[in-house]
Amino acid sequence: MSPEVRLPVRPRRFGRINRIGLWTLYRREIRRDLAFQIDSLWGPVVSNLLFLAVFGLAATNGSMGGDTATLIDFVAPGLVTFAIVSRSFELSAASLLFDKLEGVIADVLQPPIGPLERLVALAAAAVSIGLLGGSILAVITHFFVDMVPAAPIALLVFAVLSALMLGLAGMIGGLWARRWEHFSMLTTYFVIPASYLSGMFYPLDALPGFARALTLLNPIFYAIDGVRYGFTGSAQASLATGLLYLLAMNVVLGTVVYTLFRRGWRLKQ
Repeated sequence: MSPEVRLPVRPRRFGRINRIGLWTLYRREIRRDLAFQIDSLWGPVVSNLLFLAVFGLAATNGSMGGDTATLIDFVAPGLVTFAIVSRSFELSAASLLFDKLEGVIADVLQPPIGPLERLVALAAAAVSIGLLGGSILAVITHFFVDMVPAAPIALLVFAVLSALMLGLAGMIGGLWARRWEHFSMLTTYFVIPASYLSGMFYPLDALPGFARALTLLNPIFYAIDGVRYGFTGSAQASLATGLLYLLAMNVVLGTVVYTLFRRGWRLKQ
């Protein structure tokens, strides 16, 4: 009988970036969200289509004035942007909060995944789900509104930056929240008001001076304006300003999230 041969056990080297861990975490987040796609993907699509129907009926009946087609063409890109940013925020925030409350956050903390890999994986998952939700809404809306992109590159850039911005904000919210009530509060009192008051349903020129100035400080306004330009070829503000604003917001939020992950802030409640 030949003697047992024991191979030397060596630690696995991942290099500066654990690509395997990053991809695994990204795939985990995508699969977890898609497992509840009836609520997470199709629910927002239905609610935004109802918004579109309400505005279309109101304009047809003359209660809102103006041309029906023009109003719907204006509102539809805003609803697509809202679907993108709301889904990105919800995925990243709910994912971290769920892991903390269920006590499975150790499954993410124990593997050799650093704060950078964790940040990139969660951000990429949030952007992917956000873009998926927005794309589904845009495709269905195309049966009622002309949603053929006039500037595809601008549309993609602003959509990705918008999803990334709210995905990073969602990570901060998920780290801060200790209960599901906190998550609901963030959505109800911050994400939804900031989206609805960002020029989604009305033109910037219709606002008085003070309200116009506040709207121009809202980063979601530039997200909607950029996506609207991508679909219609028309923007209300400077695209360069909006692009720089969104880039700056993503850099700031990304730095904050990386710092919080590195310090382990509230990762274990």
